[in-house]
Amino acid sequence: MSEQKLKSAPLAYQNEPFLNSPDGRILRILAEYAEPLARFRREQIQDTVVFFGSARFQSGANSAKNLQLAKNAAAPTVARADGEMKRALAAVDMARYYEDARRLAYLLTQWSVKIPARRHRFVVTTGGGPGIMEAANLGAHEAGGKTIGLNINLPFEQYPNPYISPSLNFEFHYFFMRKFWFAYLAKALVIFPGGFGTLDELFEILTLAQTQKLAKKIPVLIYGREYWDRVLNIQTMIDAGAVSPEDLALISTVNSPEEGFEYLRESLTKYHLGGQPKKPGEVLPEIAKTRP
Repeated sequence: MSEQKLKSAPLAYQNEPFLNSPDGRILRILAEYAEPLARFRREQIQDTVVFFGSARFQSGANSAKNLQLAKNAAAPTVARADGEMKRALAAVDMARYYEDARRLAYLLTQWSVKIPARRHRFVVTTGGGPGIMEAANLGAHEAGGKTIGLNINLPFEQYPNPYISPSLNFEFHYFFMRKFWFAYLAKALVIFPGGFGTLDELFEILTLAQTQKLAKKIPVLIYGREYWDRVLNIQTMIDAGAVSPEDLALISTVNSPEEGFEYLRESLTKYHLGGQPKKPGEVLPEIAKTRP
């Protein structure tokens, strides 16, 4: 009786059922660290400026078009018609932040591409989706710079916007790994009006800065006083003793692309272009190896 010849077993790293199982989770997490790191090195990205803001805000042209459609639509009820018109009018008002994010990203990139360095400095980075993210990627693209999109795989469809540099278009499964890459290379954070996700990213960076868990200075720029003065009241937290008065120095608020650009240019020059002596460990080891 002849012995049956067994087929070769798959290599562990080619075993898809294992890689997609709970036991393979650690490998998937490591992949979302190692693959972006390799790509950033290959694309010669030294550091970034991260833009956050609502995915729902549209350009001026699109919001005006939608307002006209709302005016022309025959809604089945007066209440629904009023609701659609109210949302369309709000979208027209919020469209100014889309245009401002586009302009600020353009000014920042126009300046950063002229910095003499072997690697790309202060590359505009977003969550890769629509709204403010699209606007920032668009502005950087128009200025002739590379621009990064760190997208996330969600139950509902979210496509990367078309202005991300193709080689720097990322898709993450794990929110915490995506957040890691937002913070890892960031030298500044720009917070445009937004919702829960925007607040989540803002307070995560503020908490890291407050607790001195950042090995580098990350200026946090809040854009749009009219919006944020109604949403955030940090003075209330100070009055209650929940945060220190000194914590107000962690953020700066501006109200125009030009004002925002001047703040970013001065801060990035001061803290990251030789304006101040660098502290030991300011850049993490993997990136330090490739600095000019």
